[in-house]
Amino acid sequence: MRRTLTPAAVGPDFVAFWSERRICLLATTAADGTPHVVAVGVTVDVEAGVARVLARSGSQKVRNVLRHGDGGARVAVTGVDGPRWSTLQGTGVIRTEPDVITDGMRRYAVRYERMPTPHPERVVLEIAVDRILGSMQ
Repeated sequence: MRRTLTPAAVGPDFVAFWSERRICLLATTAADGTPHVVAVGVTVDVEAGVARVLARSGSQKVRNVLRHGDGGARVAVTGVDGPRWSTLQGTGVIRTEPDVITDGMRRYAVRYERMPTPHPERVVLEIAVDRILGSMQ
């Protein structure tokens, strides 16, 4: 059974895990079909059912998502802390609206305790989470 990212589907341990400061891994698919996995900062908005990754418009991860068109691409983000881990899978789209970027930067600053450096190529990879995997043991 798939669990989606909704307040009813996750508990306080999940929320705490995705609020703690840690570097995560983002997986996208390269043009040749191989996995492209990079370290990223991720914020999770349980109420909206999305995860967000700040990126630069010319990065490989952004190009991998854009290659799939307006409908986005299947992506996954994973956080690991010893035996605790969680993977969020979903459809990622690239958002370029200034208010979305500002909100993404604000959320990043809360989780990572520092404001990201402004950059003219900043975009947000927004993931509509439709599957949750993991163990909070």
